[in-house]
Formats: sequence, C-alpha cells, structure tokens
Amino acid sequence: MDGPDAGKSDSDRSDRLDALSRRDRDPTTESDGRGQDVGTRPRTRGSDAETIADDGIGRWLLETDTRVGTAIRDIVTIVAIVAISGCLLVGIGGVWPPFVAVESGSMEPNIGQGDLVFIVDEGRFAGDGAVAETSIVTVRRGHDSSYQRFGKSGDVIIFLPNGDPTKTPTIHRAQFRVEEGERWVETKANPAYLNGASCADLASCPAPHDGFITKGDANPAYDQVPWSGANTTVVSAQWVTGKAMVRVPWIGEIRLAADSVRSVVGIGPIIVATVGSVLALIWYGTAAETRDP
Repeated sequence: MDGPDAGKSDSDRSDRLDALSRRDRDPTTESDGRGQDVGTRPRTRGSDAETIADDGIGRWLLETDTRVGTAIRDIVTIVAIVAISGCLLVGIGGVWPPFVAVESGSMEPNIGQGDLVFIVDEGRFAGDGAVAETSIVTVRRGHDSSYQRFGKSGDVIIFLPNGDPTKTPTIHRAQFRVEEGERWVETKANPAYLNGASCADLASCPAPHDGFITKGDANPAYDQVPWSGANTTVVSAQWVTGKAMVRVPWIGEIRLAADSVRSVVGIGPIIVATVGSVLALIWYGTAAETRDP
C-alpha cells in the first residue's frame, strides 16, 4: 500500500538486505541489530582451539594445515609406523629386539661390521638337517643337506658367551654339535681351526655339557680356542638367543652410534634431549605461525 513513508520503508529494507548479503560474503564482518556494519574482526589463524573443541583432536590432526598440527601429525605418524613395524617383526621372529647391530668384522665378508641383522627365535624356521631338539643347522649338517645362510653352510646364531647375560651377545656360525664328555677336538674338529691346540690344552675339551662349537667366518680358529674369537666354552642351546635371517648393510651404524652416546652420557640425557627436540619443533612451528600475516 502506497503512502508517504512507503519509499523510506523500501529503502530501509533494501539497506538491511545489503548488510545481510555483505555479512554472508564476509563472515568476519559484524553488524548491529539494525543491520549496520560496526567493524571487521582481523582474520587470524588462532582459532584452532575452537576447531579442536568442535571436531576433536583426532580429526583436527588429520585436517589441520598449521605448522604445529603438521609437525605433531608427522611425529605421530612416524611413531605409529615404527610401533606397527616393530609389532610385525616381533610377531614374525618371536624375539625382542628383532634386530642386532654387528660390532665387529668377525663374520666378514658375509656379515659386515655395522650391518643390521634381523633375527628370529631359535625355535623358528628350522632348516633341513636341524640338530635334534633345536632348529639349528650346523655347518656339518648343512653340507649334507645343502642348507646355507649368508653364503655358507649352517645357521648363524646369536649367543651369550659362557651364558653370561652381562656380556655382549656374539653372532657366529654353529660349526657342529658335541655331547657332554666328548673329546671333540679329536672326533670332529678341523685341525686348521685349532691353532695347534690339543684336547688337553682346552678347558672346553672334553665338553662340559651338550652344545655347539662356534666360529666367526673371518676368524682363524674356533671360539672355544682361547684368544681366537668369543672366548667361550661349548655353547649350550640355552645360551642361544636367536638366529640371523636377513642383514641390512651399514644401517647398524646408527644403532652403534646411539649405544656409544648412551654409554657415555647415560639414558637420562638422551630422553631429555629427545623430548626437548620435540618441544622445540612444536615451539618453532607456533612461533613461525604467529609471524604469518
């Protein structure tokens, strides 16, 4: 209905519609109750707290593109991959840790110093010709069955010298098995690996118990001959902690370096340094984000 105020009413209604249209296009523009703009809030990237509250931290980590969120997401992803890989390897091998780093060149050229070796429980993946009550194939039996590991006959085993848990485990090849009381130097040993010793010269002959005679591929004599290798008596099956299956060249150097640092500074400072590095990364991401225009 036309009247003296009709034009003014239409004009007010048009102004309100324009204000609402501008507000819809720009969510940062505020207006008063009459549809008039009262100011514009600055755009910020500090609304993550609201997003976390609305979507939850899991969805926020998956979708955020902020530096802090990206850094946290990368760290969580790396930790998850390592954890899943570790669980799979333990499930396959049955031992923890599933890898050993080789500290010496006693198994060269088949296993080199600094190699990382995947190991499995002694009772798994038995080869043809395994010794009774074990899954270990000795060099002697490997020759008969054509069974090889790392370029030669027989299994490469990881064992504790003299069964001492305080000593560094040794990774050497099982040569042959002996029985308690056996004069193995005279019955089974290769004279070339005795350094001229007789049974009377060795504390491990006659054999004090059932077990294995071992030797590093690069060593000149058996480990049971003094000063020629692991310096151990006959290796009991109970001292064997695993069998070597696969090697990864050079990667073990990282593990050896970490062990060297830990032996010097202790485990506590390493944990502090790791946590500090993560916090520094997050702080850097936050600081860089606040500098963004």
